[in-house]
Amino acid sequence: MQKYIDLLKKNITETSRGMIREPMGILHHPYIVPCSPESPYYSASLWDWDSWLTSVMMGQIEADSGRTGEFVEYERGCTLNFLELSTPDGFVPICVTADGPMHTDPEKERAFKTNMHKPVLAQHMAFLAQRNGGNADWAAGVLDKLEAFLNRYLESHVEKTTGLAYWQDDFAVGVDNDPSVFYKPDGSCGSIYLNSLLYRELLAFGYLMEMRGDMKKANLWRGKAQDLADAVNRWCWDERDGTYYSVDFGLRPVDPNNWLHSGAPRDYPCLILRIDNWSSFLPMWAGIAPADRARRMLERLRDERTFACRAGVRTLSRLEQQYDLRASNNPSNWRGPVWGISNFMVFSGLLKYGFEEDARALAEKTVRLFGRDLEKNGCLHEYYHPDTCEPIVTHGFQNWNFLVLNMIAYLEGRKFVDTF
Repeated sequence: MQKYIDLLKKNITETSRGMIREPMGILHHPYIVPCSPESPYYSASLWDWDSWLTSVMMGQIEADSGRTGEFVEYERGCTLNFLELSTPDGFVPICVTADGPMHTDPEKERAFKTNMHKPVLAQHMAFLAQRNGGNADWAAGVLDKLEAFLNRYLESHVEKTTGLAYWQDDFAVGVDNDPSVFYKPDGSCGSIYLNSLLYRELLAFGYLMEMRGDMKKANLWRGKAQDLADAVNRWCWDERDGTYYSVDFGLRPVDPNNWLHSGAPRDYPCLILRIDNWSSFLPMWAGIAPADRARRMLERLRDERTFACRAGVRTLSRLEQQYDLRASNNPSNWRGPVWGISNFMVFSGLLKYGFEEDARALAEKTVRLFGRDLEKNGCLHEYYHPDTCEPIVTHGFQNWNFLVLNMIAYLEGRKFVDTF
């Protein structure tokens, strides 16, 4: 274990500076990319949740080294670049290069019928503010754009009856081929992953407003966050299975003139999608789950028939029909392989609920997984076989894998830097 810890610390601290970029083209601020130049993948683009999570890793480097502000201009620049490229009505792109945003269907974008930047911009800003004693003065000029972005989510991405957020389509959802959304009809998936992110995003904006001295607006946005948490606990919790699931909005509308259904028309707005994947544990990371529900979910997380494995947490339960470990890119495979980011976010959720023993075990599995890969292959990979721990695809992948540095800090009893 110590050999792997030393190897990972050295590699991550030496290569992380290769993940920063100076202003270029339409990107007017310095920023972060997912990989350093020697990696052939993702080394030129600014991505949404990738830059946020890489920033969390950089926060750990800062805490470990004591070199305050080493990366801060690049971390801030990610959010400033995205918001400066937002439209007046709040649409923010998912991915940007120096030449322009990732291509989307212009007609769908104008109608807000395609996905946009994941709801992590306020979280990224709040995370940076927390590291600076709550000071977010550097963001003052774009907070109105950030609020427009959040309002766009609430106006165009939320199903009104349940209050749950949904994906517009399966384009660039982050967990690419999650069966809950992949190839599903547009607007039909109330994703537990999306709703967990959005809950934290609303809380983060409330925090930023408080730091600006606007308690009225801070409480307003915290109230919106609580409304969403209530909706998740009402509609996404499955008492039978003891876990959270995404929900399906793809139901035919109720027609009062349809005589066949008139005696007992549908009175439920959605159906639970009983597809068991790692996103079901995100309400623990987000802090949405009541303590008794978190304890029930812990039992599922420990079950080797479903999620528990040598490499950490399977991204899809081994019992699911769609479980598949084959290598693929675009979409990347989230149907069972182990990813560094899913291990980290589940680890973070375990800590929030005081499940220290399980969190430590997961951190140690992650250190061994990445340490062996780095020792054997000289680099890390995008995702791994759950049982053999062998890499499956993308030689040289870095990105959120480097959050193992934060897990190492926890294992060593040092300051552990987490998301907002």
